[in-house]
Amino acid sequence: MKKRKRITPGTVLLYLTLSALVFMCLYPFLNVVSYSLSGYNAVLSGRVTFFPMDFTLEAYRQILGKVQIWTAMRVTVFVTLMGTLCGLVPTIIAAYALSRRDLPGRKIMAGLILFTMYFSGGIIPTFLVVKRLGMYDHLTALYIPQAINVFNFIVMRTFFRQLPESLEEAAKIDGASDIGVLTRIILPLSVPIIATIGLFYAVQYWNGYFDALLYIQSPDKYTLQLRLRSLLFADELNNAGANTEGIGTQVMTQSLKMACVTVSTIPILVVYPWLQKYFVKGVMLGSVKG
Repeated sequence: MKKRKRITPGTVLLYLTLSALVFMCLYPFLNVVSYSLSGYNAVLSGRVTFFPMDFTLEAYRQILGKVQIWTAMRVTVFVTLMGTLCGLVPTIIAAYALSRRDLPGRKIMAGLILFTMYFSGGIIPTFLVVKRLGMYDHLTALYIPQAINVFNFIVMRTFFRQLPESLEEAAKIDGASDIGVLTRIILPLSVPIIATIGLFYAVQYWNGYFDALLYIQSPDKYTLQLRLRSLLFADELNNAGANTEGIGTQVMTQSLKMACVTVSTIPILVVYPWLQKYFVKGVMLGSVKG
């Protein structure tokens, strides 16, 4: 008979602490979703906490019924895909090259890259460079200037350093070039770290709005986050909720804002579970050694 595991006070305390942390992480999101699905009177009276009150989808009907939201969604998807691609390719190439111990001057080049992690030109010089290059009010300004993230580069280079050098030596004996080694040997072994870094880039570009605020002027090029910001601060949908006849169909501005937040969050929540198995493994493999 299998011996029953004893539950110690330390185990109980650990589970209580973890439960409290989970609750602290989930409560804001549950509150946002509840507000977005609650009726006018429930929001107005402050009765909404964990669960929707007077359930209604009117806020989502008004949000998703606007052409500007769908336009901003398409722009954000395009920027996210292009930003992730433009971030992954140079990150992989630079990390692989600087992980080779026989590369002349690799410490100097790695030091120069690391220097940019702590010091930058600032907002105004960067803005002037973007404008001089003709990227102002163009979507390329949202992913070209910050194509490589230094932290992602360091994690990927650390992962490449841990791969056995004998693999590369055997491939070169068989006549493979450096590019052949990278594409045929290194990349197939690096799927976890590539998926992890790709997720980092995707979340960065999906949630980013400050660059769009600086460089984008045309409303038809607004990203979803920038459009959301305009809704939150300018209350563009205020009249839609306040002037609707009939209490049953009225929507509070607060519900509309929360519906916008939910709509912008759902795509990342849908993508993450597919990459979770690579995410944990990739982070662990890329952070064992410095």
